[in-house]
Amino acid sequence: MQFRLAGQKSMNAIAPCPLNQYYSKLHFILEFANYRMRNKAFLIFATTIPLFIFSANAFPAVDAEAAKALARQNNCFKCHSVDKEKDGPTFIKVAAKYKGKANAEERLITHITTGEKAKFPDGHEEEHKIIKTKDMAEIKNLVKWVLSQ
Repeated sequence: MQFRLAGQKSMNAIAPCPLNQYYSKLHFILEFANYRMRNKAFLIFATTIPLFIFSANAFPAVDAEAAKALARQNNCFKCHSVDKEKDGPTFIKVAAKYKGKANAEERLITHITTGEKAKFPDGHEEEHKIIKTKDMAEIKNLVKWVLSQ
């Protein structure tokens, strides 16, 4: 938009509109803010992706087949199941019971390696069968598998 200056008779000498200057400054400010937001988004994206990649490698995956094999060898499936009720609780219920608890892994390792008393639905108690392996990595894998259900 252009205006004539006061007393100007022709349109040959046209003065810039004062609003043009205002809009160009506003446009500059908005573009700068947009640029900053894009940089922040990129910065957040660029820092979180490596974090997820490295954290995935920090916690090795559970070897489900090895855990099931150890459970079969020790007759765990006689009293427990992943999702069907038997004499012992399902592994899903065990995982739900210990979800969010800091000492869950340690507590289950103690339970399956020391023969603590286990309570049954009818009220009686028996010593829990002790896992027959000396390899702590296998025991931890089994416990992690149970907690991942």
